[in-house]
Amino acid sequence: MTAWKAKRFWTTAAPKELVGGWGIELDGRPVKTPAKAMLMVPTLAMAEVIAREWDAQEGEVRPQTMPFTRTANAAIDKVATQHAEVADMLADYGDSDHLCYRATGPEELIARQATVWDPLLDWARSALDVEMQVRSGVIHAPQDPATVANLRARVHSLDSFQLAAFHDLVSISGSLIIGFAVLEGHLDAETGWAASRLDEEWQIEQWGRDEEADALAETKRVAFVHAERVLALLG
Repeated sequence: MTAWKAKRFWTTAAPKELVGGWGIELDGRPVKTPAKAMLMVPTLAMAEVIAREWDAQEGEVRPQTMPFTRTANAAIDKVATQHAEVADMLADYGDSDHLCYRATGPEELIARQATVWDPLLDWARSALDVEMQVRSGVIHAPQDPATVANLRARVHSLDSFQLAAFHDLVSISGSLIIGFAVLEGHLDAETGWAASRLDEEWQIEQWGRDEEADALAETKRVAFVHAERVLALLG
């Protein structure tokens, strides 16, 4: 038995102003999330992009071609219903931030990490008022509790839509600092992605490329860049 698949039944998809935000209507019928909540986003810009995703569907509806709709669904059905848990999970990256764990050799890699990552920690010191401690090796060493508390409060201050995008920035990069740098506009997504991939690219230089690993990395890069685009639409 084949699973039922949704097919296009509407002529026009368009944003609809609502109390507290913007919805999307298909021939006047409101779009709802998989959990049957109203699909309502904070800005007209995001509603317009989502409406275009629905308008682009032909025949069978393909959710994989609707990344902004999927992000809105996640923000409403998942993040909003467990905001504190998601925020805590992401804030925990601050105690083991990828940028703080440095190679013990060779010297060229040590220097490359310092060149790319130290300026980001300097930015965090001035912009976020946190002093991140650098370690040699991969054994976990806790950051100062005041630093972790500061970062945790900043993560918890994000709304559900911001947090949904921020989740991908942090979980993909392994770095709360890179996530904040993109969120605050200090880095564009491509630069943040490249910074997070420094170690992997070093290994590629030494041992060559792997098609399967490259394909996985590209999927992550696309998701990382998408998260930045969502934040831009949120204003």
